[in-house]
Amino acid sequence: MLIREVMHLNPISISPETSLSDTYNLMNDNNIRHLPIIKNDLLVGIVSDRDVRLATSKFAKTSYEPGTMISEIMSHPVETTRPSEPIEVAIQTMRQFKIGCLPVLDDYKLVGIVTVANLLDAMLLMTGVHYPSGRLDVRLKDRAGEIAKLTKLIADRNINIHSILSYPDANGKLRVVFRVSTMEIRPLAKAICNADFEVLWPIQASCVE
Repeated sequence: MLIREVMHLNPISISPETSLSDTYNLMNDNNIRHLPIIKNDLLVGIVSDRDVRLATSKFAKTSYEPGTMISEIMSHPVETTRPSEPIEVAIQTMRQFKIGCLPVLDDYKLVGIVTVANLLDAMLLMTGVHYPSGRLDVRLKDRAGEIAKLTKLIADRNINIHSILSYPDANGKLRVVFRVSTMEIRPLAKAICNADFEVLWPIQASCVE
């Protein structure tokens, strides 16, 4: 999944000269938490609702007046992403820099914004949890053909696979999580176990003796 599929298009933005009070009101009126800051059609900063609250808090080391320009507290330079970027790259960037959003630039122009909530929604969609489905968690030998064998076993039982997620596990093995088109998951899990695959979920899906 790409950023263009999950981003908010044409986000509200402000200029560096916008006051703290106007910024707060704009965020509050539109129920948004981040505002890109644009000057001469270029992104020059970003501000969050947390930045605004901290800047006006009586407990802050430096407290700003409501009329202070937002350029005084904005974050810059800004981490950004592109519409064609895979969402996992954006997730990695946001995790690395501990930030809650990424402005989306196309040819240096702001075209969108992507937030943590957008990326969480995308991950949920990719896992298939929105569909009536069952979940399988299997540990495989990390070698060519293992996933193909397992998907064939599932297909031979006329069960559709909604999603597959995989990641490296301990001891050089591969962890694979399936969402499949049946709620009767235990008979399928037992069949998989009997085919000499290690089933981790459902937990009680022990092999038939």
